[in-house]
Amino acid sequence: LLFNGKSLDGWRNFRKPDAPTRGWKIENGGLKLEAKSGRGDIITVDKFTDYDLHWEWKLPVRANNGVKYLVSEDRPKTPGPEYQMIDDTLETDAKNRTAALYDILPPAENRPVKPMDEWNKSRILIQGNQVEHWLNGKKVLAYELGSAELNAGIAKSKFKDIKGFGEKIPGHILLTDHQDEAWYRNIKIRDLSKH
Repeated sequence: LLFNGKSLDGWRNFRKPDAPTRGWKIENGGLKLEAKSGRGDIITVDKFTDYDLHWEWKLPVRANNGVKYLVSEDRPKTPGPEYQMIDDTLETDAKNRTAALYDILPPAENRPVKPMDEWNKSRILIQGNQVEHWLNGKKVLAYELGSAELNAGIAKSKFKDIKGFGEKIPGHILLTDHQDEAWYRNIKIRDLSKH
């Protein structure tokens, strides 16, 4: 478990030594980000390389959030690739819809995304240079780190000038604060680098 349902043990604010004391709160065994709390992104204390990450999330209508991975604190404005979580009615560009590699690669069109205010189950699987995004039990995006496809996507994105972006590194996992309310629960990881 990356989140024990009782505390922020194992998490801290991005580029800070401690976990936030406000804004991110434990409620009914879930982790709630309060809207416009300004508490900032939180990251795992530990870094991971190859892993199978699972979590459940829900957002209110018209909300936006995301989970970033392969996160480096040396890139404060663009710490890592993002699994997008958003009310899709806000987005016309497929690269910015739920389960996309945000602003770089779109997910499958027939994703089983649930309505806002309902719990979705997501998964990120990283093995070697292979990365998969899953949504509600279905693989909706797969790509290879360092591939021509990924590099072309990055070159057309807002991350095109960020050195090292999209490269395989031991990195933190980050829950974003996009100023909207968001809920998380059952955040779990299986470390595949030890197998």
